[in-house]
Amino acid sequence: MKKKRNMFFRRMQWFTSCISTTLVLLLLGLVVLFGLSARELSKSVRENLTITLLLDDDVETPQADTLALRLQMEPYVRSTTVISSEQALKEESERMGTDPTEFLGGENPYTASIEMTVAADYACTDSLIWISKQLRNMWQVTDVVYQRELVDNLNRTLQQVTIVLAALALLLMIISVVLINNTVRLSVYARRFTIHTMRLVGASWGFIRWPFIKRSLGIGLTAAIIADALLLGGIYWATQQDAFVATIVTPQIIAIMAASVLVAGFLLTFICTWFSVGHFLRMKEAEMYR
Repeated sequence: MKKKRNMFFRRMQWFTSCISTTLVLLLLGLVVLFGLSARELSKSVRENLTITLLLDDDVETPQADTLALRLQMEPYVRSTTVISSEQALKEESERMGTDPTEFLGGENPYTASIEMTVAADYACTDSLIWISKQLRNMWQVTDVVYQRELVDNLNRTLQQVTIVLAALALLLMIISVVLINNTVRLSVYARRFTIHTMRLVGASWGFIRWPFIKRSLGIGLTAAIIADALLLGGIYWATQQDAFVATIVTPQIIAIMAASVLVAGFLLTFICTWFSVGHFLRMKEAEMYR
């Protein structure tokens, strides 16, 4: 009867340790996921920033195409799209609901232009100022237009989000170590007399530590698998609700998140078990009754 009770106690202890470790790893996985996804989102937003090059009246569509091809070779350019004067007139007429040429004696008031998107690394205020200056030096270009205020706000917001996520990750890591350490220590504390007995009969510290480490690594692996399964299930559900999520949460991000949870599960349980068992190995017999 006593043996069955001890077995039940150990199973419950393993179960509670696994659940608490899973919750910690789940939170860690979420921080990694949100951090990497925020970075991917910022890259996507930056790469969709459009710079409009207004061209001279004398620039025809073939010349604009040549200029666009030339710009495409620059390292800061991601893509270029030529908007002919006829296309600009058509789009503006659809937007206004009337044809501007009717009031201008049939003359097209619009010139050809090039819409250009920049690489994510160049989508910052200093780089855009330098790029604008370079573009304005071209004889074909009369003006360079982009939303500078939007760029400033975007960079400021991304910087704040990065700081918050970094602080949250650090805080969560500290909390994770404390929680897992307490969970492991309670598990080891219940067997402190067994540790003392093994030490008295001459067992080495490594021999005593190994069963506890093996058990903790099993808990860490199980908890990591459960946490990864929950996170992957949540990601799948989110992608079914909104297809845009799939463009932000890439397979690479999912792989890094899953690997991070797995590595954290092993490392945290191993380190906490190593020090917890070491604490009781150094403990004197009188201290075990406290």
